[in-house]
Amino acid sequence: MSQDYYILKTLNMEEDNIHFYDEFVKEEIIDGKRSLVYQAYLTYIPEYCPKCGVVYDEKIEKHGFKNSLIKIPAVSKLNSYLSLNKQRYICHHCNRTFTCSTSIVNYGCNISNNTKHSIAVDLTKKISQKDVAIYNNVSSNSVERVIDSYYDLDNKVYKNILPTALSFDEFKSVKSADGNMSFIMCNVKTGKIIDIVEDRRLNNLIRYFARYSRQSRLNVKYIVIDMYTPYISLIKMMFPNAKIVIDKFHLIQLISKSLNKTRIKLMKKDKVNYNKLKRYWKNILKYRLELDSSKWRKYTCFKDLTTELDIVNYLVSLDKELEETYQVYQDLLYAFQNDNLTVLEETLNKKYNNISEYMKTSIKTIKEYTNYIKNTFITKYHNGYVEGNNNFIKVLKSIAFGFRSFLRFKARIMICKGLINPKLKEAEIL
Repeated sequence: MSQDYYILKTLNMEEDNIHFYDEFVKEEIIDGKRSLVYQAYLTYIPEYCPKCGVVYDEKIEKHGFKNSLIKIPAVSKLNSYLSLNKQRYICHHCNRTFTCSTSIVNYGCNISNNTKHSIAVDLTKKISQKDVAIYNNVSSNSVERVIDSYYDLDNKVYKNILPTALSFDEFKSVKSADGNMSFIMCNVKTGKIIDIVEDRRLNNLIRYFARYSRQSRLNVKYIVIDMYTPYISLIKMMFPNAKIVIDKFHLIQLISKSLNKTRIKLMKKDKVNYNKLKRYWKNILKYRLELDSSKWRKYTCFKDLTTELDIVNYLVSLDKELEETYQVYQDLLYAFQNDNLTVLEETLNKKYNNISEYMKTSIKTIKEYTNYIKNTFITKYHNGYVEGNNNFIKVLKSIAFGFRSFLRFKARIMICKGLINPKLKEAEIL
C-alpha cells in the first residue's frame, strides 16, 4: 500500500484525495510550542462548479493552490497540524473561483473534525474546560462552540413519563443562577439524573413541574426528600398520589448535630476534660453496640488501660445533661437503624427534663415528620444516589474552578453523566 494510506491511517483520517509530499512531516515552533506539521495537498477533478452548477468541462481550469493550516489531534503529545494545499479552480462560465473541499474539516474552519471529536470525548471526563482546550490545542471559546455544535443542548430533558419513585435534593449553584441553590431530581432506583433546575424556590418549581402532564405526575408513588418544607408543599400540590419519604441519613444527621452541640457546650466549660471531649467525639456519636468493650489498651489522655466503651461511659457521665441527651440519641439511633417505629414513638413521647435544648428541638422536628418517617421505614428508599451525584457536581465545579453560566454548568454535568447525546449529523461526520 502507498505511503499516503499509512500516514492517513496513523492520523485516523479517511480521505482518498489527500496526498503527502515525500518529506511529509517537519518540526516547527508554533505559538512558542514545539509542534509537528504534516505536509500534504488536496486535489481531484470536480463534478461541477459549486458556484454556478455547470458540469465540469474544459472551461473549468486549475488555478493554483490555497494553503490551510489545520489543527489535528496531538501526536506523541506534541501539538500537530496538517498544512494542506487545496487545489483551486477557476470557472470561466461564471468567472469565479472555488477550492476543493474535504471531509476531514468543515468549510471555513481550521479545526479538524477529529479534534472536535476529541474535545467532545474529553468533555465527558472530570477535567476543566480550560484543560480540555489546552489538551486539544484550541481556545476555551472553541470548546464552547464544540459543545453547542456537537451536543444537542436544545433537546428538552423533561418528558411525559416519570419513574414511580423520585428523589429531590439541592446543591450550591453558580453565582449567576437565581437563588443560591439549584434543584436536582433523580430516579431513586437507578440513580440517574432526570433534570436540574436553576432555582429550587417553590414558585419556580411549581412552574417547572407544570410542564409535565398530569398523568405522569399522578404515576409517581414515592418521593424521597430531606426535611425542606417547600418540597412537602410542592409534592402535595403537584404529586397528589406520591408518598413522602424522609431520607434516613438526614434524620441521623439531625440528632447527631444535637448531641455534638451538647458535647461542645460541655467541652467549653470543663477545662479539665477538654482534650478528652474533643479527641473522642466520634466515639460518642457511634452506635453503642458498635463500641469495642473487649480490647483493653492505652488511649491518649487516659493513664490506665481502657476500652472504647469505658471512654464513652466516662465522658457522658461528666454531665447529667450530656448523659440523658446521649441516651435519647442512642434510642433514636436504634429506631432509625432498625426501622423500629414503636421505639421511635416511645422515645419521642417521653417527657425529658435534663436533655439539651438542641435535642429538644430535634425531637420536635422529628415529631412533625413522623408520618413521613413511617414511609421511610416501610419503603427502604433513600437519597444515596442523589447525594452521590451532588458530590460529583461539587468535584466537577471544583476542578473547573467554578462556572460563570448556569446553562454551561448544567451542560457539563449532563454531558459527563451521559444525559446529552451527540447530534447525529456530527456523529456521521466523525
